[in-house]
Amino acid sequence: MALDSERRRSSGLKKDRVQSIFNLVESARSGDRVCMEKLVGLFHKEIFQMVYFRTGSHMDAEDLTQEIFIKMSRGLFQLKDPGLFKVWLYRIAINRVRDFHRKKRLLPFLALTRTLEDTEPSGGSDSPLNRVMEQEFRSQLDHLIRKMSLSEREILTLRFVDELGIREIAEILKKSESTVKTHLYRALKKFKQAHGLRALLKGTLS
Repeated sequence: MALDSERRRSSGLKKDRVQSIFNLVESARSGDRVCMEKLVGLFHKEIFQMVYFRTGSHMDAEDLTQEIFIKMSRGLFQLKDPGLFKVWLYRIAINRVRDFHRKKRLLPFLALTRTLEDTEPSGGSDSPLNRVMEQEFRSQLDHLIRKMSLSEREILTLRFVDELGIREIAEILKKSESTVKTHLYRALKKFKQAHGLRALLKGTLS
């Protein structure tokens, strides 16, 4: 009973948030600057994290996030269905990151290793062994990611880093849900087959 009650409460909160976003979009499209600012504040953190994960640079992520929300504010009146706002916003963000990589002539893969390097070690974990294991983990993870297709990388990240649902991912990438599931399955299968990476996650070098 307690679990059912918690599920109903969670579902209710989600519906309330969706309705709140819908109302903000409706008002912002009519020129309400306060509602526009609230929309930016509501999504700024998750869009910044999404962009940073894909660039590995705080400075670039800040600049790109600002550009994304400028484009959002300028194009919001063209959004026909306020209920698709989140999908529309994520599509803007993904396309802007793609343009960023294209212009810099970089491979459009996730900058996971640089993201990990920017993270300060905590407590007593900064031992020689841990540093070696972390370096090896980054190396194997980067190698695994390079073996994935662009679609696999994007879908894996949208699902487990950005925590989006299959339907949302399908709408953002303009793919069918079955295609998204297929790419996700293939990406996860590659992780499962990476025995050395799995060993490092358990804290042992293979």
